[in-house]
Amino acid sequence: MEKVGVVNIIPLRLPLVKEGDDLAKLIVDSVRDTGSRVENGDVFVVAHKIVSRVEGRVISLNDIKPSFFAATLAEYVEKSPELVEVILRESRKIVKVKGRHLITETRHGFVCANAGVDLSNTPGEDSVTLLPLDPDGSAERIRGGIFRLTGRKVAVIVSDTHGRPFRCGVVNVALGVAGLNPLFSYVGKRDLFGYRMQHTLVAVADLLASAAALVIGQCSEGVPVALIRGFVFSDEEGSGKDLIRPEEQDIFR
Repeated sequence: MEKVGVVNIIPLRLPLVKEGDDLAKLIVDSVRDTGSRVENGDVFVVAHKIVSRVEGRVISLNDIKPSFFAATLAEYVEKSPELVEVILRESRKIVKVKGRHLITETRHGFVCANAGVDLSNTPGEDSVTLLPLDPDGSAERIRGGIFRLTGRKVAVIVSDTHGRPFRCGVVNVALGVAGLNPLFSYVGKRDLFGYRMQHTLVAVADLLASAAALVIGQCSEGVPVALIRGFVFSDEEGSGKDLIRPEEQDIFR
């Protein structure tokens, strides 16, 4: 974070993935298709949906039997009872229900709409994609696979799009992280005018995930991965969970 230079964001196209595919190999092959090769210090931001597909985290709503509570809540939020049942199963607690909005805290601790359960870009009309069970583990497996194939030390971020309470529009955020510290602290450092910083903590992994969203497609673009090259980061180990604000520090809940 201390060095400023040119940062390149390169879109990587992958074929439609299925359960059991080797994501690391597909990513390495895609980099080669661009006429380049994986380099030390590369950062790969991977949309969680392809990770979830590979890990078998796609289910059919036709197989879901909703509870009475799910059916009752579904009427209020105007969603299908089966979808609400899946959201509840993926949630640790309900945070907010207002209109059609159902905000929950996932098993991982993420606070987001519908526990991250997504109907878009999912094969099958009645299928939904769930978040990976362990996003950090997913990121580490991809990083390890890339190292075995190339011998290069890289960082991997598994990302998802989240809304924000006081801003319109969604942005990409980091769910899982491997190979970099997701936070950078300016505490104790001095600014241009000599003021010693007291509180500034930068969510580096979220910044990288959001930057990658400039090339990662939301619809039919077929770009589920971005390669970020030229960004200098700390390779200290960290976790996507480091980005979750503890509830006792959350002044909005």
